[in-house]
Amino acid sequence: MTLERHPHLPRSPDVKRRRTAALLSLTALIGTALTTVPAQADEVEQVRNGTFDSTTEPWWASSNVTAGLSAGRLCADVPGGTANRWDAAVGQNDLTLVKGESYRFSFYADGAPADHTVRAIVGLSVAPYDTWFEVSPQLSVSGNSYSYTFTSPVDTTQAQVGFQLGGSAEPWRFCMDDVSLLGGVAPEPYEPDTGPRVRVNQVAYLPAGPKNATLVTDATQRLPWQLKNAGGAVVARGWTVPRGTDASSGQNVHSVDFGAYRVRGEGFTLVADGQTSRPFDIGTAAYDRLATDAAKFYYTQRSGLAIRDDLRPGYGRPAGHVGVAPNQGDTDVPCQPGVCDYRLDVSGGWYDAGDHGKYVVNGGISVWELLSTYERARHARTGEVERFRDGTLAIPESGNKVPDLLDEVRWELDFLLKMQVPDGQPLAGMAHHKIHDENWTGLPLLPSDDPQKRELHPPTTAATLNLAAVAAQAARLYKPYDPRFAARALTAARKAWAAAEAHPAVYADENDGIGGGAYPDRAVDDEFYWAAAELYLTTGERRFADHVLGSPVHTADIFGPTGFDWARTAAAARLDLATVPSGLPGRDKVRRSVVQGADRYLATLKAHPYGLPYAPADNKYDWGSTHQVLNNAVVLATAYDLTGAAKYRDGAVQTMDYVLGRNALNISYVTGYGEVSAQNQHSRWYARQLDPKLPNPPAGSLSGGPNSSIQDPLAQSKLQGCVGQFCYIDDIQSWSTNEITINWNAALARVAAFVADQG
Repeated sequence: MTLERHPHLPRSPDVKRRRTAALLSLTALIGTALTTVPAQADEVEQVRNGTFDSTTEPWWASSNVTAGLSAGRLCADVPGGTANRWDAAVGQNDLTLVKGESYRFSFYADGAPADHTVRAIVGLSVAPYDTWFEVSPQLSVSGNSYSYTFTSPVDTTQAQVGFQLGGSAEPWRFCMDDVSLLGGVAPEPYEPDTGPRVRVNQVAYLPAGPKNATLVTDATQRLPWQLKNAGGAVVARGWTVPRGTDASSGQNVHSVDFGAYRVRGEGFTLVADGQTSRPFDIGTAAYDRLATDAAKFYYTQRSGLAIRDDLRPGYGRPAGHVGVAPNQGDTDVPCQPGVCDYRLDVSGGWYDAGDHGKYVVNGGISVWELLSTYERARHARTGEVERFRDGTLAIPESGNKVPDLLDEVRWELDFLLKMQVPDGQPLAGMAHHKIHDENWTGLPLLPSDDPQKRELHPPTTAATLNLAAVAAQAARLYKPYDPRFAARALTAARKAWAAAEAHPAVYADENDGIGGGAYPDRAVDDEFYWAAAELYLTTGERRFADHVLGSPVHTADIFGPTGFDWARTAAAARLDLATVPSGLPGRDKVRRSVVQGADRYLATLKAHPYGLPYAPADNKYDWGSTHQVLNNAVVLATAYDLTGAAKYRDGAVQTMDYVLGRNALNISYVTGYGEVSAQNQHSRWYARQLDPKLPNPPAGSLSGGPNSSIQDPLAQSKLQGCVGQFCYIDDIQSWSTNEITINWNAALARVAAFVADQG
């Protein structure tokens, strides 16, 4: 029988980080279990004819697929040579979903030859083809019957069940039966596997540094603990300290301090209350590796360049967005309709996150943090500038006698400079806010396979000041290696500053979030302060010093609980003004303000049962909370550089414990570090969870971590009622809790380098 042909193949939308997010109403979480309220509805089947007893109607197939009945199943002959999953598909349209109702999506499927991976989705059958649930089982690996539950985030009568079958070099045959989308089922309770109740830094503690752990227990009185070496011998012992209920997790916890033990070694474990922790080392080598891996992350994020497999085994891929079919490239990009009548070459740069967009405001804070990591190595008492010497990152530029970190950052800086509006055009000297696809693309999708039209979005004051700040910073750091580039960067910074002064209130549209994140920011006093600070530190000119000293931001308390990020940039100025040598009047007050901010973070850390300098109001963790934790550690590290006081060094070092496993979920948020680490961050090309031919993120990739707002459908279906640290799931579809971004990894690179330097 010939099936109805249907071209509509759903795609997955993203939503980027916003300055203010509407937080969901949260209820208390007791212990480690997450629960949801069962849907109050009768069970109703949504799929029509999912058993294929006598016909395949009303199922459709894409035009290149031949499908029909075979032994009471629907079988489809799939052509070889297709590039993408959605290049061949079967499905059914016009299904009904009710917002907030839970559904069981189940089916039988097999393939010949065996072991093919199929993408099964529930999504919208019309534009913009949103996907609300998807799985990608590898057929015939663990049986051929599959069943999943999810909660619908929408009300619609235009839902679709689809099976995407493309991407195979060879033809194959796909068969399915017993397809069901049953509404009104009780949602499956989600309880994360948190492993042993003794939570430790799963990577390493410094021999002379702090060593703390957290025990989750019902006990209210102190308990004995033992530290064992790899051979099982007890090498230290002591008593836990009861801490009561931790508000960030809802758990009753004790603290363990074994800092007195300073012997190096591998494979230690901590034993308490009948539980044995995951293993860890005592030493410094892991942080040397992590500082390097966190910086190496950026090479595989590069746009406009083929990634060499000999430099990153397993991560080689064609160049993305260079105008080679099927993608339209970034070498000749128009503006959005009505924005401008010119086109720009904006090739190069780093892909911002797990999508194919490139954003000046997020690129700016990332460049600043990496350049400041290098600059700290030059000025700080424990800085090791040789850590970033030529050849350390194994990138194409290695061997050119320029520090590799500067070479890597240069790839993004060149892109940022290209985003400046040309002379003779309206708003000349300002910077376009972003460039990305006209519409959202789905997962998985290599950058080289992206077929979407690319567009420049309007210039903004925030983007322009980001460009001014980092171009000025670059001018002083690249001058010894490339004076011509340094001069070009300073010229661009001056031009951007003048343009921002002439247009001080041009803001990004908060609704401009189709195909890429909006990144809205209507408070730019902090960006003016930051740009003026960097221009002053590079030029020494009085007009920039006057702006710094006259800015209300200069004397404001800027070190809040959630730290700094792309939309809160005042700390970038304050930290550099405190540490980069200059003749700024009142510099001692600037330095004291950093130490005072560090004192508050240190007090937060000491009061926190999990030992982190992060305690947002009502325990509502923000998008990218792990990098906010790390940026608060940057303030602690800077206070140590300014004062030499060991308490600040220890606070910064201890912060890494949370990121590497000493947390409520007992997971390292850094891929490849720790016995259990994040592996399935949201990305279109680090997408092994969806396509076994693709890799997981590279070692040293930081997940965004717990996010109380759980904006994505997957998190909403599993994490309703989560508290603080439990608002996270290591799944590629959870873009609100498990994304990777260039600015988050910059924070990791900076703190990892600081900890390594303490060795």
